[in-house]
Amino acid sequence: MLIGEYSHTFDEKSRISLPAKFRKEMGPKVVIAPGIDNCLFVFTMKGWKGFAERLTRSDTSSVLQADNRNFNRLIIGRAVEVEVDSMGRMLVPEHLRAHASLSGKTIFVGVLNRVEIWDEKSWVAYRQEYEKKTDIMAEKLSGVGMI
Repeated sequence: MLIGEYSHTFDEKSRISLPAKFRKEMGPKVVIAPGIDNCLFVFTMKGWKGFAERLTRSDTSSVLQADNRNFNRLIIGRAVEVEVDSMGRMLVPEHLRAHASLSGKTIFVGVLNRVEIWDEKSWVAYRQEYEKKTDIMAEKLSGVGMI
């Protein structure tokens, strides 16, 4: 299970260390994809396969629908497989760093089946905004049987 919040920075070669708590579970190769809400998604290889299959299932994602094609292009088409080296570092390509405005301090957030990478300032602003709304979100989720 991928949970927790960790702070890291990029080195001069655009590498960043995957938090030690996530390394064992994620394995030596991961997929990094553009995320939603101005972050990156990091999946295990198995997790990525399941995620991509759900996005492209014919019963939910017709290639005849423009929104489906566009979303899949932006998420799946821009994703990359990366190796995690023996020191736990991974190289994040420029197009993905730009997508999430990553340059200095970053925050890794474990979200059960994936890890998200955020610019520290963006994460703090996002978290502060939504922490004020947890009661409203809980009521909505409860109303649809999620909680």
